[in-house]
Amino acid sequence: MNQRTTSDKWFDRTILASLIMVALVMLFPFYYITAVSFTAPIEYLRKSIVLFPENWTLLSYRYLFSNNVFIRAAGVSTFLATVGTALSLIVTSAGAYALSRKRLQGRRVLLILILMTTLFNPGIIPPYLVVRDLHLINTIWALILPVLTSGWYVILMKGFFDSIPDELEEAAKIDGATDMGVWFRIILPLSLPSLAAFGLFYAVAYWNTFFSAVLYITKPDLRPLQIVLQMLLIDSSSSSSGEIANSMAGEIAIPTDTLKMAAVVIATVPILLVYPLLQKHFAKGVMVGSIKG
Repeated sequence: MNQRTTSDKWFDRTILASLIMVALVMLFPFYYITAVSFTAPIEYLRKSIVLFPENWTLLSYRYLFSNNVFIRAAGVSTFLATVGTALSLIVTSAGAYALSRKRLQGRRVLLILILMTTLFNPGIIPPYLVVRDLHLINTIWALILPVLTSGWYVILMKGFFDSIPDELEEAAKIDGATDMGVWFRIILPLSLPSLAAFGLFYAVAYWNTFFSAVLYITKPDLRPLQIVLQMLLIDSSSSSSGEIANSMAGEIAIPTDTLKMAAVVIATVPILLVYPLLQKHFAKGVMVGSIKG
């Protein structure tokens, strides 16, 4: 057994110290945003920088959660992240399962066509024309249907399904199960790690919906949270962001910056809370599909 030398130990300590410093540098902006969001208005206006608030308050959060514009936007983003993710997982898993069956006619052609979607981007205009011709402009479905699935995710999930023994499907068919029954009762329960991993990818994408909302949505009631957050951070003089950032809570004027920071925290925390719950499925769910595919 080789013993570690003094230089090896110092090298490990240097690497550890460097990683700790990098982590602190990356975490400091989020800490500062969180600290400012909980800072009392009077203290924030009195200090040039707030590292640790002396007077903690939920005033900014209470106001945001009582503001109709912000509440509607949070509701839209929540709908996208839940309903959109569920529909995307259904479509992606169904397509991947069909492509993983060797008896599917035209299977190779379909795989090539799906692969081409990952290599070539049509740009902005063709998707917009499709959404317009389907009369989806200014509807919530304009933010879901165009991005309902991903060719790359279908290919990776197909690789995961390829690793499931064919004997399971044959045994279920002998017992009288249909293709839909095999997919729903056998394949999906065995694919929970893969579904959890790709579900998080979809949920993050839907929660962070921004550019498609800029293209397809003009009604204020259908704006997702990221649009309202952008209005708060960039254009504090606009009517909608002014309604949020420049209003009064009781008799105390809430500083615009504390509202901005509170909005950023609210938009970030849901994903931070979901990620640790699904992290254990990441390696198994994604790597199996990429290796076996």
